[in-house]
Amino acid sequence: MNPAAPPDRKDQHLDIVLAGQGRHARDAGFDRVSFVHEALPDLDHDKIDLGADFLGRRLKAPLMISAMTGGPARAEAINARLAEAAQHLGVVLAVGSQRAALEGGAGGGLDRTLRRRAPDTVILSNIGAAQLTRGFGLDEARRALDMIDADGLVVHLNPLQEACQPEGDRDWWGVGAALEALILKLDAPVVVKETGAGLSGRTARRLIDMGAAAVDVAGAGGTNWALVEGERARDEADRIHAAAFADWGVPTTQAIVDVRRACPEATVIGSGGVRDGVDAAKAIRLGADVVGQAARVLTAATLSTEAVVDHFQRTIRQLRTVCFCTNSANLAALRRAPLRPAD
Repeated sequence: MNPAAPPDRKDQHLDIVLAGQGRHARDAGFDRVSFVHEALPDLDHDKIDLGADFLGRRLKAPLMISAMTGGPARAEAINARLAEAAQHLGVVLAVGSQRAALEGGAGGGLDRTLRRRAPDTVILSNIGAAQLTRGFGLDEARRALDMIDADGLVVHLNPLQEACQPEGDRDWWGVGAALEALILKLDAPVVVKETGAGLSGRTARRLIDMGAAAVDVAGAGGTNWALVEGERARDEADRIHAAAFADWGVPTTQAIVDVRRACPEATVIGSGGVRDGVDAAKAIRLGADVVGQAARVLTAATLSTEAVVDHFQRTIRQLRTVCFCTNSANLAALRRAPLRPAD
């Protein structure tokens, strides 16, 4: 098993994202489409149903607080606030990587206190696919689930980040086979997600055929982890290498469309550069079942639970107004709302 990550790397990641660095050079694509406005809606704004089904559970809104992390001291406070907000809002909480905690390092608040803060909502554990050929397997996945009493496991795919990270795991030979074996043996749903470069329809089809319970497209347009690694690199050659991938990946909107087309029956999470409730509505219209946000809520998560709740309540209000102005009484109707190319 590889040694644990340097203790300051996660804090470096957090500082870079909070500073607004590492943003993708390519936009997520939400500004390329617009809803057709309905000037005469035939429904009550306050009775619009934003509920969504996810992994056999009913959410109050189709939103996921996507994986965030940081050094142990900050991560503990951030995770506590995110869990409390998820409980209050009735949305999904997906935690950051549990690798350090599984290897015996500080847990960053990733223990059963998280479930006590969010007893009623969906919580997802998180490990990296690259570790599945480096000593992580079924036992570690079960420990990750048990550690926070999670409802399912996220396995994240980050080949671009690993290739640009000075200490990255670049040997991915056999990772796909190891992932499939884990999905087949683990007695919990497995969600597979990219980390900002997007899933192709072909890869998503492969993952669903493996038995993945859901896929998260995590498209280009939000945080670009190649650039984040470039920002923290000490070697100029590493910086230059990472900079070449500033616009790499499948934009979020295209990824959602491609994945939905390839996997019409799948549960699809749309994330990557989702700015607000209007973008969330567009993601749902294009084929997402649930919409994730990470970097956009990170500043609020460093402040308070109330700040996180306020952020998502704004998003939910905007999503509801989109439904109102497209005459969509629920998310099923929103998926049929007419779209047009933006001017």
